[in-house]
This record gives sequence, structure tokens and C-alpha cells, in this order.
Amino acid sequence: MSDHLKIYVGYDTREDIAWQVCRASLLRHASGPLEIHPLKQASLRELGLYTRPADKAATEFSLTRFLVPYIAAHDGWTIFVDCDFLFTTDILGLVKGLDRSKAVHVVQHDYVPANAVKMDGQAQASYPRKNWSSFILFNNAHPLVKALTPDVVNAASPAHLHRFSWIPDDTLIGALDLTWNFLEGEYPRPERVPNAIHFTNGGPWFDDWQSVDFADLWREERRLYEAGLPQTQA
Repeated sequence: MSDHLKIYVGYDTREDIAWQVCRASLLRHASGPLEIHPLKQASLRELGLYTRPADKAATEFSLTRFLVPYIAAHDGWTIFVDCDFLFTTDILGLVKGLDRSKAVHVVQHDYVPANAVKMDGQAQASYPRKNWSSFILFNNAHPLVKALTPDVVNAASPAHLHRFSWIPDDTLIGALDLTWNFLEGEYPRPERVPNAIHFTNGGPWFDDWQSVDFADLWREERRLYEAGLPQTQA
């Protein structure tokens, strides 16, 4: 079993560069080894782990995120994060000293979306505990997390999963500071750069989202990532 912190980044075929930059930002700031994987729905279907019918969810990883503890197959901490995140600090500092009695830790947002439309013209839904599931620290040793088997994930309603109804006791949901899932465009821009910027409405990889807060940081991270790629021969 690897001692590395396992992180699964939601992968959407329409946003490959978002996943690449998210991963690059995690690695660049890390003080130790990370094990980072793209969470690809097609691969999970090939393995027989995800069998739900195709739907019109906003992303390809809308429900596959709840398979992460099962896939990780260990009793440590495992992180799921949407691909539209940019990390500006060391993720390993977050998991030190976390309460092991909690099933999960999330930023517990309580807000009404400021925009009716996001990304490529997609409608913005509003529901209880919205965006709690966009960044989840799973305690893989917890019985409630171990119960998230493929059978459960493939049968449960989206609302049951995203609203954490599978955790019957709210005290078992740990609260992270807002800076670990800062919703760009939903909260006023803070004086200090957040630890994790979430371009939840759309990020600078979309033509129409170039002027969002912290777009310059994302573009610089992309530049650094692309600068480090092997040069192809002409």
C-alpha cells in the first residue's frame, strides 16, 4: 500500500487542460510525494465499476467521485477534487491532524449561486449543500465511507450522494476553512489568495471567462506546466 496521499481529480473530456493545470498546481506546491489520478468515467465503465445510464450531468465525474474511496482501496485519507481548481499552497498541510472520527471533511458552503448560467452556457442548479462535494477528504477507514460501494453509487439518487445523505449524523461531516474551496464569483475577492481557487462558474480555459478573479494565476500555472512539457520534434 502506498504511503502517498492519493488524490483523484475529476476528468472531463471537454476540459483536459483544466485537469492538467490542477494536477500541476498540486505537484508544484507539495512538500512530499502525491499520487494523483484523473477520474475518467470511460475507464470506470470499462472496469465495470460505473454502470449508471448516460445522463446530462454538468460533468462526466458528477457521480463517479463517490467511487473514489473504493478505488483508492486503503484506510488513509483520499481526496477528490473537481478539475476546475487551482491550488496555491501545499495540500499535505491540510491532512495533518485531521479528526479521524469524521467520515469526510468538506467546505460547508451555504450560498445561492450568483449566476443562472455557467461554463458553456450550462444552467446553474441550486440545491442544499451545493458544492460541498466538489472537494472531499474521505476518511477511508470510516464505516460510512467503506459503505460507498459501486452497488450503492450506481443505485443511489444524485441528491442522496451530493447532499451527503449517506452520512446520517451531521456531526460526522468535518468542516474545512473556506480557503480550501473558494468559489470564484460567488464570494468577494479576499485580500489573501485562497489555498484552493475553485472556478465553479467557468475558468480561463474558456474563451468567455478570461477576466474572472485569479485568472492571471491560472494562466501562469498553465504557462509553467506547458514550459515543462517535453518538446516535440518538428
